[in-house]
Amino acid sequence: MASQGQISKKRKFVADGVFNAELNEFLSRTLGEDGYAGVEVRVTPIRTEIIIRATRTREVLGEKGRRIRELTSLVQKRFGFPENSVELFAERVENRAACAMAQCESLRFKLLGGLAVRRACYGVVRFIMENGAKGCEVIISGKLRAQRAKAQKFKDGYLISTGEPKKHYISEAVRHVLMRQGVIGIKVKIMMSHDPEGKMGPALQLPDNIIVHEPKEDLPPMMPQQEYEEGQE
Repeated sequence: MASQGQISKKRKFVADGVFNAELNEFLSRTLGEDGYAGVEVRVTPIRTEIIIRATRTREVLGEKGRRIRELTSLVQKRFGFPENSVELFAERVENRAACAMAQCESLRFKLLGGLAVRRACYGVVRFIMENGAKGCEVIISGKLRAQRAKAQKFKDGYLISTGEPKKHYISEAVRHVLMRQGVIGIKVKIMMSHDPEGKMGPALQLPDNIIVHEPKEDLPPMMPQQEYEEGQE
């Protein structure tokens, strides 16, 4: 964030949190259609780098980089950054199916397009599971068909919900769809698969994961020579 002179550690953390939350909200509203999947802020002594993760980076950059320049200008003016001290970059998401934000947006646009709730949800669940996820859950609540609001859950695979591995393995996102009959809430949870390289999933192994090795080939027990000779007599 732009320098504000000497501030206490507590105020700095609060200010950084508010900045990240506001920036995330602004980008999710602006780039929702382009598969926005999160933002990362890197502060260096020279400048502040904001990395926008999205599934369609071409749309984020715009024609000849026009859109990203507009976004840079907006962020600079809103948060009071000095000239040329903030820069925005677009990074492509490797595995779109493992990104809960991208899938939430996809489901949102399906519902806005008039697709049936059950069909849209099962389509998202199938797409996630076919692309190597370990498990997923889609919760949708609101006035789905009748006047009475209700919630529906669509679940597949293996999904953990507590403990330290949840921080590494679970990708979660919530979106609100403004439908004609009222607001519908969407929650998508995806459990990623383990990847030793850490590209398509977390490199950290699950603590309760058990590897069963193939048994060693047993050689037939050899009879001692003396016992063999005694048996012959």
